[in-house]
Amino acid sequence: MTKPLLDPPCQGWRRDLPGPNDPPAEAPCIVFGALNHLNDVYLEISRRTIAIRGLLLLMAIPCWSLVLWTLVASGFVSDLTNFESTQLIVFFAFAVFLLISLSMVRIDLSVPRSEPVRFNRIRRKVYVYGFQLVWWNPFARWYVTTKSYDWDDLRAEAWKQRGATANGGLVINEGVSLAVVKPGTKQVIDRFHLSGAVQTALWAYICTYMQKGPQALEPCDAPMRDANDTYNPITRLAPKVQWPEAMDIESRTAPSSYSGASAASAFLCGQSPEPR
Repeated sequence: MTKPLLDPPCQGWRRDLPGPNDPPAEAPCIVFGALNHLNDVYLEISRRTIAIRGLLLLMAIPCWSLVLWTLVASGFVSDLTNFESTQLIVFFAFAVFLLISLSMVRIDLSVPRSEPVRFNRIRRKVYVYGFQLVWWNPFARWYVTTKSYDWDDLRAEAWKQRGATANGGLVINEGVSLAVVKPGTKQVIDRFHLSGAVQTALWAYICTYMQKGPQALEPCDAPMRDANDTYNPITRLAPKVQWPEAMDIESRTAPSSYSGASAASAFLCGQSPEPR
């Protein structure tokens, strides 16, 4: 059995994908809704942590009902019994249901509309827009993070994780994780999530773009869309994607010394070039 190349491998490691400058092992492909922007300078991929906004808000309603029930139950307990242990159990249930419901509401309304990743082909840099949260603690500080890495330091891994559902079933999750290694080593110094689906072809798409440019990609039918664009009214309540100004400019442009072709290749997806 093939062993992981990185130290440490990602959780649920399944196999290592080709390096950033190696030929892709499969045909490049991108799914509908994953493409935010594509031109000769940079490619932006969408990473939406929450697939369906509003679902957690609906799930929070039963939890609020349980919160009210525990309040009522605590009144009955105080009238019918003097056992402090029983009252303690009711109070603990109240706290748990309240915590779960508040977490669901905050996740739905606090996580940004998207968590995109930009790949700047000219600068050979990667820019990651992320969000740090503690899903079980709605009172903790949740915040946006923006980081940049060298393209040559990225390594891709496919992962698979199995888990049990509440009714005893089995759920399997698969995806691609990108690791940042210390230059010249296999030691991982950071890692971020790329895709929550079976998207090894997405890594091939990114590598093809970074190695050969957008001209090497097949014209796609999926329209490009702004990371903040949404038709879901619940998503509109969530914070917009807002890069730091300096990083936003750097990630979308080529260095001033760059003298290569400046014409954008957004026509690949049916849009006119973006002015430089």
